[in-house]
Amino acid sequence: MIQIIAPRFPINCSINLSGSKSLSNRLLLLKEILDLKIDLKNLSDSEDTKLLLKALRQIKEAKNKNINILDAGTDMRFLTALLAIKKGTWTITGSDRMKKRPIGELVAALKSLGAEIKFLEKENYPPLEIKGKIILGGALKIDASQSSQFISALLLISPKLKNGLVLTLKNRIVSSPYIEMTAALLKKFNVPISKLKNTYTVNSSTKSKQIKVIKIESDWSSASYWYSICALSKNAKIELNFLNKKSLQSDSILPELYKILGVETKYKKNSIIISRKKLETKSINYNFINCPDIAQTFAVTCFGLGICAKLNGLSTLKFKESDRIIALKTELEKMGAKLVITNNSIELKKSKPIPFEGVIETYNDHRMAMSFSPLALVYNSIKIANPEVVSKSYPRFWKDLKSVGFSVNLGS
Repeated sequence: MIQIIAPRFPINCSINLSGSKSLSNRLLLLKEILDLKIDLKNLSDSEDTKLLLKALRQIKEAKNKNINILDAGTDMRFLTALLAIKKGTWTITGSDRMKKRPIGELVAALKSLGAEIKFLEKENYPPLEIKGKIILGGALKIDASQSSQFISALLLISPKLKNGLVLTLKNRIVSSPYIEMTAALLKKFNVPISKLKNTYTVNSSTKSKQIKVIKIESDWSSASYWYSICALSKNAKIELNFLNKKSLQSDSILPELYKILGVETKYKKNSIIISRKKLETKSINYNFINCPDIAQTFAVTCFGLGICAKLNGLSTLKFKESDRIIALKTELEKMGAKLVITNNSIELKKSKPIPFEGVIETYNDHRMAMSFSPLALVYNSIKIANPEVVSKSYPRFWKDLKSVGFSVNLGS
């Protein structure tokens, strides 16, 4: 458990965020798939990226073909596709929670292209046995309403498919900016990729553009907690370094979203400065279908500000590190919130924080720990269970909080 106590003075600071996890993981995969000789600067220091680096080394050495990616969902999806084209017989598994996160849609797509994959325990769920080989590729349709990572995984390996890939997306597309991010990175290395309506066409590529160095933009998802801190403070000015206005990251919607909650964003050459302004709204309705990772933080911020909110487009939250919809409802209700939930939405009714001295459970979910921490500014003090979970995406989070004036104390 960790106890966080609010600063006694206004927050005025500069924070260096680690590189984007989404960009880092895609670039690491492309480095391997396209055989790129590239130096990646400001690589994410998240546990997910460290696990991916470890797995890629393991695959390259091919000494141990049993890969365990623990809770790293992106790694599971991306590596499943990669191993399908890597010669040898591989197994890939993860934590108990990972074994409950469906992957059947991706496996079915890969098998339709010629991959050999079987489920080792429960149908449609990890662990998997994969017999890697040359895959011809071709045309297929995939349900885009489950996970954008399935689509990105297929696009990432598409340059190595002998006949290329014609990928048509069916149904409502979730987290589409992440798919566009993958396509943009492929284009960056001169992979022949085009899009017509909901169909991506990628031709096999044997020669890629070599780029010596790429400096990865900082992580907008991690920036969300600082936006929440700014919104819940009475007077804050926070500089977040190496974030760009023209970003491939879907969570770069934060300036627009938090403007509604009284946070102003000013762009500098290599950073942004956020500051607290007057809050003028009493309710908000927003669809998070393109940016579900920041929905938790936004919901908690709205609760702390006493704002009614209807948040939609949350269907993927049930299949994250925790069932985030249920987890949010459970923990916010402890603090006096009144919520109505569905499988796709959270409605925060008019309510205000009640005295609370308990502990916020995190359900082994990094975003639960970090999204609730800014409420220390509302309660003066807040306790968070299992603080180590932040290592999944933002290992320095507690140190960064301490550096700006929060008191951060480990408990028993």
